[in-house]
Amino acid sequence: MTGAFPKIELPHFRDSRGALTVMQDVLPFPVKRFFWITGADECLRGGHRHHHTRQFLVALQGRVTIHMDNGFLKDDVLLDHPNIGLLVEPHDWHTMKFDEGAVLLVFASEPYDRDDYIDTPYE
Repeated sequence: MTGAFPKIELPHFRDSRGALTVMQDVLPFPVKRFFWITGADECLRGGHRHHHTRQFLVALQGRVTIHMDNGFLKDDVLLDHPNIGLLVEPHDWHTMKFDEGAVLLVFASEPYDRDDYIDTPYE
């Protein structure tokens, strides 16, 4: 199934000096934490869902394929443009496969709390 999980296009401006992508008043949640993942070449990360945390994922460089499963729908979402991000809701099981050199930026609605993680996938 394609298009089951919402991508959000960020305002993006390009000229002879380079490209500028803007993140302002776009997300449906306040950002309480952000982090980025580097050096995960050809690795699979994630493998969880959350009780409360919402996330927005952006591949700043390279390609990251996000496997999504909300218990009803499954989809593989390719992130390969720094102005396109994926909204991950708390109930969305997700794994992230990194191509070589990929950098993934994650915005989260909650501070880190290990008790918020659900490590059991949907059956």
